Amino acid sequence: MSAEIKDHKNSKRVKVIGLKESDLDKLIFPFKKHTITSLEYKPFSRFTLAKSLDEVFEGKLGKSLVKILNDRESGTAIIEPEINNKKFDKDFLVKLSTGLAYLVGNPNFDSMTGKYYARFYVKHQDSSDSYLRKAYTNLDLHTDGTYVREKTDWLIMTKMEEQGVSGGESVILHLDDWEHLDELSNNPVGQQNFTWGSPKSKNIDYKVEHPVFKKDKNDKPIISYIDQFPEPKNMDQGLFLQRLSDCLEESKNKIEFPLPVGSTIFSNNYFWLHGRKPFKENTNLSRELLRIRGTFFN
Repeated sequence: MSAEIKDHKNSKRVKVIGLKESDLDKLIFPFKKHTITSLEYKPFSRFTLAKSLDEVFEGKLGKSLVKILNDRESGTAIIEPEINNKKFDKDFLVKLSTGLAYLVGNPNFDSMTGKYYARFYVKHQDSSDSYLRKAYTNLDLHTDGTYVREKTDWLIMTKMEEQGVSGGESVILHLDDWEHLDELSNNPVGQQNFTWGSPKSKNIDYKVEHPVFKKDKNDKPIISYIDQFPEPKNMDQGLFLQRLSDCLEESKNKIEFPLPVGSTIFSNNYFWLHGRKPFKENTNLSRELLRIRGTFFN
């Protein structure tokens, strides 16, 4: 495969997949066949897109992604395409992210936007009801899909563009590197059902119940948690969540790095948590992100 796979400079758990401009050039024609509207309205067209992407990389890119994402020792890939050319616009990035997603599984319906993906901005001024768009607030470590009924096996986050940005580095933590994993995953309170809601912007009109910690098929702990959405039922649950939040944010094993524009973080959602450091204040600050989350093919 012409794509290069190497360890991230900050962690051997994170694999970096570099996509060369010469390979991306081969995608311009097959990608042009599909408009963004056709991808949104015709789900089968997304599989065609993924097939075109995989063929450029000799049928090995999808297999490599599936292997990395399901490997408990790694579980995160950062895809870095060479796109310093205007021929690769934001529509191209949407299509590339779509192709990557459909190489491993089916995206969930994203109720926030009513599509299989979400695009949103982080800007200087914000009136939203979620930490997601609060530029100058730390986005604490969390997993996705805590408040929906659908499974969320994996998460894609692509940086579409940014300007006026200083700070805002990506922060991730592998569950097995967390100093307090044994203490908190074995705490009986963490295995109780918690009620999870969501703010109005998420467009979810129901609540769900599930524990913070479960075990996978290999009897290893997995986590489903975000600080804003649990609704503790009693003192034990409230104090457990505070301890959990404090221990995650104080971890010395968090991995922090800037994500280049055009790059994608692709993570297993069960044993990787993700967040973002605050930005430095700037009235011209603007960052656009694309999110896709879903399940693995059976």
